[in-house]
Amino acid sequence: MNRSTETPDNPSTLWKSVGGRNWVESQRLIDHLFKPIEGLLAEAVECQSPQRVLDIGCGTGGTTRAISRYTRSEGQATGVDISEIMIEAARQGTEKNGAEKAGAEFICADAETHDFGENRYDMLVSRFGIMFFDDPIKAFQNLRRAAATDAPGLFVAWRSPQENPFMTAAARAAKSMVSLPQQAPDAPGQFAFADAKRVESLLDAAHWHHISIEPLDFECTFPESQLVGYFTRLGPLGRVFPDLNEMTQARLITVVREAFEPFVFGDTVKFNAACWQIKARA
Repeated sequence: MNRSTETPDNPSTLWKSVGGRNWVESQRLIDHLFKPIEGLLAEAVECQSPQRVLDIGCGTGGTTRAISRYTRSEGQATGVDISEIMIEAARQGTEKNGAEKAGAEFICADAETHDFGENRYDMLVSRFGIMFFDDPIKAFQNLRRAAATDAPGLFVAWRSPQENPFMTAAARAAKSMVSLPQQAPDAPGQFAFADAKRVESLLDAAHWHHISIEPLDFECTFPESQLVGYFTRLGPLGRVFPDLNEMTQARLITVVREAFEPFVFGDTVKFNAACWQIKARA
């Protein structure tokens, strides 16, 4: 069995290295897949019309730029992410799209510990960016301090691995051939917030109120031609794939591609994203 000895398992280290690089390389596909979430958050910001919005775990900045259009006049959307690689891509995307005129800015920092100032943001949002905190209660306390009194938070997180078979297909197919990073239950990672009762207890302990957690499902589609690139860059397999020898890589592509067959319809890949829509007030 092959093992990559250089692949970081800690989420903070991961996003600063191979995970961040792979995300940037895949940013067009990712933004396309999660366009419904971008639309959900943008619509919520439009309804609230806040002056300042904080986008937590903003990645390459697509959602931050989208919501920046709906802040009040002279308002601003701030994206924060721990990955220098992704924040640099976000800033380059902003310059390319001219979004700075609409008020998008980016901070490279750990939202768990960064001093945002007090009562600064009228609304907080996140597209899959809140599941990676080392200490979630500390993180939500810090974010509450950054939020204005009664400011709404709208966060989207993944439900369980069992409800997201597409997201776990590559790891299931590859586990007999390579050793992959494992996520312990409740540990920082993609499915850290799978348990809605736990999420509610974390927010409550951090003194958020009016907490509401509801299922959110949406269909994702992308061209089949991008499928191999998807599973060799993203997820647990994406972390170890670059360090494997060519023979193992070739075998993995064959085996893992076959595992995705239930999600392939002609030249299109389709799957359901099973998420939580988490609402709370600071």
